[in-house]
Amino acid sequence: MNKKTLILIGFILLKFVLQYVLISPEYDLQRDEYLHLDQANHLAWGYLSVPPVTSWFSCLILLLGNSVFWIKFFPALFGALTLLVVWKTIELLKGNLYALILGALGIVFSSLLRLNMLYQPNSLDVLCWTLFYYILIQYITSEKNNWLYLGAFVFAFGFLNKYNILFLLLGLIPAIILSNQRKILVKKELYFALIMGFLFILPNLLWQYRNHFPIVHHMKELAETQLVNVERAGFLKEQVLFFIGSFFVILASLYALLFYKPFEKYRLFFSSIIFTLLIFLYFKAKSYYAIGLYPIYIAFGSVFLSDILQNGWKRFLKPVFIALPLLFFIPMYFMAFPNRSPEQLVAEKLETHRWEDGKEHDLSQDFADMLGWKELARKTDSIYALFPKTENTLVLCDNYGQAGAINYYTKKGIKAVSFNADYVNWFDLNLYYKNLIRVKEFEENSDEFKTTSPFFEKAFIGGQITNKYAREYGTTIFVFANAKVNINKRLEQEIAKEKKYKD
Repeated sequence: MNKKTLILIGFILLKFVLQYVLISPEYDLQRDEYLHLDQANHLAWGYLSVPPVTSWFSCLILLLGNSVFWIKFFPALFGALTLLVVWKTIELLKGNLYALILGALGIVFSSLLRLNMLYQPNSLDVLCWTLFYYILIQYITSEKNNWLYLGAFVFAFGFLNKYNILFLLLGLIPAIILSNQRKILVKKELYFALIMGFLFILPNLLWQYRNHFPIVHHMKELAETQLVNVERAGFLKEQVLFFIGSFFVILASLYALLFYKPFEKYRLFFSSIIFTLLIFLYFKAKSYYAIGLYPIYIAFGSVFLSDILQNGWKRFLKPVFIALPLLFFIPMYFMAFPNRSPEQLVAEKLETHRWEDGKEHDLSQDFADMLGWKELARKTDSIYALFPKTENTLVLCDNYGQAGAINYYTKKGIKAVSFNADYVNWFDLNLYYKNLIRVKEFEENSDEFKTTSPFFEKAFIGGQITNKYAREYGTTIFVFANAKVNINKRLEQEIAKEKKYKD
């Protein structure tokens, strides 16, 4: 085993270790993770908010025991594979050991540590972007057609993971047309590859069609509730912060793609990043959607800098570029990770955080979304156990986080549902419900108890989430026993109403 391989293994091990130690045990899983994990129990070719690939990994996690270790393993794995692809790209571009180490440091000590912390489609999305760009570099270097087919497969797999990869294609097409690589557009192998890729994604497109394209409704809802609070200036600022330790490496890559002779054939990557960022800006996308753009540019920049810093006074800058990712990781360690208790983070008041509602809070929304779930599940379990025939008891939640968390942590076999997200399709109406446990988000003047209790013989409040740092703080568990009305009929009406709204 040579020196380079040992160093690569060391970086990969470091990446895995960091992903586990940067989360304090006070935190639960994040709300999105519960939904993705529950998809393993409802396999399909599509879901209301995401394509199917995440559910495949959730199924694998379920087979492995559904433990937190495996839930955190896969995003860490995707991050480590992103590091590997960047390493291989640097080797392909004939970078030396310095370039490899510089590139690896830029990937390990970056915002990917935060992204790879959560079990969401984003980690695999970044890997697919990076791998696709690597394959494109391989094709430009060798002009072998097999890379076209492999690229089509990676793009299709990325599409089935997260539709965000369409932005890659939208930014790349005009870049190819304006470059010397436009000759690829007349190759019949390209179109055979495109047909192959289309066939891979066809089952998901058919699922979208049969379900009246829920992704359109999801994007509209996203634009109205979240993207409306996105500021384009903030988007650009956060692009700098994502890989702040490698900012000058990325700038160097852009210069090299224009003026560095060995990179002349790869010049389309310069216009590609410009077009892609402009498209993101036009659609007012969330800033992290663009993270997949940058790893490949760290590879370009690392190779260029390793070459120009060889001789003269410039060689003294080599340790500076090595040190920058490590130095910027110090403030990142204290500000970007849930590695201390919520009480400590709020007491330190290092920064304020803007949530999706557009308001500023003392605690990051992601961190607030990782609190209170075990408490909710434990209290719901204790109430559920009061009913002798639990199969006649429905646990109905306001949002997918509540339903998913209860289903993940329950010791009583609860299958909570909601009219929110994919749970609207997961009601079991073959069971005849007599009792209702209603989990409601906190409202200042909630009339849930007053409105619903007349339809049941008995009603009481079973508990609340008391963790004041949780985003779900105040969420209340209402209990209604022995229904006087047909609950199933009311559920059918609400489900039909919700689906009609989404159509």
